[in-house]
Amino acid sequence: MYSSRKICLPIMAILLACAASLAGAAEPGSFGYGSVATPAQIAGWDIDVRGEDGTGLPPGKGTVDRGAEVYAEQCAACHGTFGEGEGRFPKLVGGVGSLRDERPEPTVGSYWPFAPTLWDYINRAMPMQAPHTLSADDVYALTAYILNLNDLVPHEFVADRNSLPKVKMRNRDNFIWADPRPDTMAKPCMNDCVNAADVRISSTAEGRNLTPRTTGPLDTMQPK
Repeated sequence: MYSSRKICLPIMAILLACAASLAGAAEPGSFGYGSVATPAQIAGWDIDVRGEDGTGLPPGKGTVDRGAEVYAEQCAACHGTFGEGEGRFPKLVGGVGSLRDERPEPTVGSYWPFAPTLWDYINRAMPMQAPHTLSADDVYALTAYILNLNDLVPHEFVADRNSLPKVKMRNRDNFIWADPRPDTMAKPCMNDCVNAADVRISSTAEGRNLTPRTTGPLDTMQPK
């Protein structure tokens, strides 16, 4: 009868040999398993669209009239007949000039910076119950229709990979594309960062009628 030790040793030798073989065949920086993705596999995931110049937009086109038809079928139940929103679903139209108000309305017309990324969002996320099921032409048509609802393009506008990057969105120039904060070489501190004796409380909320009582019914809470 063989002992378990005698059986395990040959098996371990085989496994180590296989691992060494895989490691030797692996490309630099890889773990030695799996296979290189094919162009077709990459294309299936590579669906992002760059906003500033529309890089990544696919072939196809869509009119405002076709967009109105697709919108009525796929979008109006949530976003309203004319983009005004239904219930708690977001508005797509309006809000122009409201971004500095106490209750701003960020919509495609008031907030969105680039028309190509509107195509990108619809393509990857809409309709909500079945995302990424619309054809490229129908996504172009929806984009054209929503831009038209926001008075950003005329009714004759045809959305495609060439025309969308040329649409000037109202809020485009109000985005900060470069981080204005300076680089810092400060290192994070995890222990004994501040001398407790040097800490001083300069002000508190006590006595300013800012902090409600934390006991009792909510309707009888009073400031301290």
